[in-house]
Amino acid sequence: MVFESGLEGAFLLGARVLFGAFIAYQGLNHFLDHEGLTGYAGMKGVPVPGVAVAASGVMLVGGGLGILLGIFPAIAAGALAVFLLVTTPLMHDFWAVEEDQKQDQMIHFIKNVELLGASLLFLAVSGTEWAYAVNVGL
Repeated sequence: MVFESGLEGAFLLGARVLFGAFIAYQGLNHFLDHEGLTGYAGMKGVPVPGVAVAASGVMLVGGGLGILLGIFPAIAAGALAVFLLVTTPLMHDFWAVEEDQKQDQMIHFIKNVELLGASLLFLAVSGTEWAYAVNVGL
């Protein structure tokens, strides 16, 4: 299947821009607020939190840009799916936090599950040629 430059291609482009750009932005935030996120990761029991925050930032920036530009989309979507599978229950464990934090953590958990679904969808279509994309690494 080829997502040509018609309506399907335009919808896929819109999805890639929205998803990829915002994922990459979240990754960039791992570097802009490295100290704050490292403290939070440490509080959640992440081993070597500074390294984990930087590594996850690389995964998010690389994955987001890969989806956005169509560069190695299977690797990009796969990396994002792995990131979300690991971090969602670890960082947003709404079932194990104080009552006043449950709602906030549940919102983040659900958001991440939704992003995981989008990552899996991009993984499913990663072997196809995308309109308006570099299309490297199909």
